[in-house]
Amino acid sequence: MKRYFKKPTRENFRMTYLKRPDSKYHTAPIDERTRDGITFASKGEMYRYLELKLKEKAGEIKDLELQPRYELIPQFTDWKGEKYNSITYVADFRYYEVITKRIVVEDFKGYETDVFKIKEKLLRYKYPDLDFRIII
Repeated sequence: MKRYFKKPTRENFRMTYLKRPDSKYHTAPIDERTRDGITFASKGEMYRYLELKLKEKAGEIKDLELQPRYELIPQFTDWKGEKYNSITYVADFRYYEVITKRIVVEDFKGYETDVFKIKEKLLRYKYPDLDFRIII
């Protein structure tokens, strides 16, 4: 009988079957992207949080918030009586910038997905006065 794959041995079983699978977006392990008891979506987002904390200590910004929600489309019921949930956008950070005297909403992106591009357009349409910044 011919084998087309190597039968796992005790030594190579862990390497073959128990290794950590790569994530879809290649994120770092949780312990590498956790600070102040907060687990971030990526290391880049965590580093941006640390930068903003320094700016807050320096007095450049204040009222730093994580994960602010914005409703893009409210919940509704169509003519057949079928209910649809609201569509929301969750940004990474919101804070008050002392120099410009404006509330800033930031989103850290490794790269922009198609869903993000649609939600960004809806957010800019519904909240035109919002100072929305994408950090790449």
